[in-house]
Amino acid sequence: MLLISSAPMAAEESCANLEKQKYANVTITSAAFMNDPPGFLAPTTPGMFGTPAGLKVTKPFCRVTGFIEPVKGSHIGFEVWMPPEATWNSRYLAVGNPAFEGAIKYGGLKQSLEQGYATASTDTGHQDPGHQWGMGNEVALVDWTHRAVHETTVVAKHLIKAFYGQGPRYSYWDSCHNGGRQGLAAAQRYPEDFDGIVAGDPAYYLTHLQAGSEYLSWIALKDGTKAPGFVPPAKYPALHRAVLDACDTLDGVKDEAIEDPSRCKFDPASIQCQGPDALSCLTEAQVSTVRSLYAGAKFADGTQIYSGFEPGSELQWSAMISGPDPLFINNDFFKYIAFEDPNWDFRTFDVDRDTRRIDARLGPVINSTNPDLKAFKANGGKLLMYQSWNETWVLPRMITTYYGSVVSTMGGEGQTKDFARLFVVPGNGMCPGNPATFDALGAVQKWREQGIAPDQIKMSYSEGKRVYKTRPVCPYPQVARYKGTGDTNDAANFTCGLPTW
Repeated sequence: MLLISSAPMAAEESCANLEKQKYANVTITSAAFMNDPPGFLAPTTPGMFGTPAGLKVTKPFCRVTGFIEPVKGSHIGFEVWMPPEATWNSRYLAVGNPAFEGAIKYGGLKQSLEQGYATASTDTGHQDPGHQWGMGNEVALVDWTHRAVHETTVVAKHLIKAFYGQGPRYSYWDSCHNGGRQGLAAAQRYPEDFDGIVAGDPAYYLTHLQAGSEYLSWIALKDGTKAPGFVPPAKYPALHRAVLDACDTLDGVKDEAIEDPSRCKFDPASIQCQGPDALSCLTEAQVSTVRSLYAGAKFADGTQIYSGFEPGSELQWSAMISGPDPLFINNDFFKYIAFEDPNWDFRTFDVDRDTRRIDARLGPVINSTNPDLKAFKANGGKLLMYQSWNETWVLPRMITTYYGSVVSTMGGEGQTKDFARLFVVPGNGMCPGNPATFDALGAVQKWREQGIAPDQIKMSYSEGKRVYKTRPVCPYPQVARYKGTGDTNDAANFTCGLPTW
């Protein structure tokens, strides 16, 4: 632990005294003010999304560590970081967790702290970078699904009040993928935890998402990468080019992106090989594979389980279906959590049978599909969801289905858009920065604190440090429509409205 050197005595003592705080089922293991000039060197954590060595925090802060044991068998680790009162923005911003791994997210804590927030992170109840922790452990699954974030938020608010003498004026959530799912779970189950929630590319319907994703891998890889129907990654660019040629200009603008892929009626047979197999075309067997990848997983009666890849996402397919094995995030879910069999072979997967099996056993535990957000709305909460159209890990179209169910449950669009809106981002792969960047948190804060609803969010598309396009992204089901004059790479020349094509 860092030595305390020049921290103001009041902040130093107030932070150290937090170690004496007593809360039910909570153990505080340390509380110290970090103010040593070399900075705080964050611990490294394992996993695909772990904290790398060398992450340093140079701004002073009060660091509190501990764990929570709300039920037998539960052990939820947490850290709460609080800047000095003079630099605190009077808000709390929680940090989300990627995928199924368990670890404190030090990068998120650092970013939130440097923006002036009091912040907290949880390990979600386990310290495992994989999926083995969930095998036969429903307590850990409930912790990971929703309980850890809630319990950490409750403790964080207590500690903030004890440190500053007042609680946060506003509390926020802003995260993506599994973090987006965590945000929706909070709105559905704990409507008083957050005043504003940004839920990005949310993996909310987990049983169907995992089944739908495993199905795509099964379609592409079940017969191996030498099979006639396997589509090698070297063919993705030609397929992508053909999709853009067919659908890019449907919205009246040629910009190497599809504004609304759900309106693209591309048929991969249009580039079926008429002669020798080449990288510029698809064989008949490959055409069949691509059609299945676009169609997505369905039950035997034709009911959609989860949407497939969207037209325009082809350059993002590699992690999911390039082989020889499926993406481990999906495959290991079935091995360790769904079927509790480390030797399970994805080639035995049956999408109808296995989706029904995991729905029955795991759906009530891990899904966050409840569209009834009346309590969250009544508490003044604002929910901003966004989804990337080119996303392949959390497939896009199901969040539009969820939003539709919220609209229906809440009594119509007029009763929904005053507290919940969905923005679907064309040409973005996943989460901010791939390649679109945007300030969703700023939008939800303005909405909650000033009553100014986001009628559009400006997206900046970048390559390296160069911004090559800006574009408004509109509340679903609206889209960005070109005014007819001016630079098509400038957001100022677009308005929001329902699609006309």
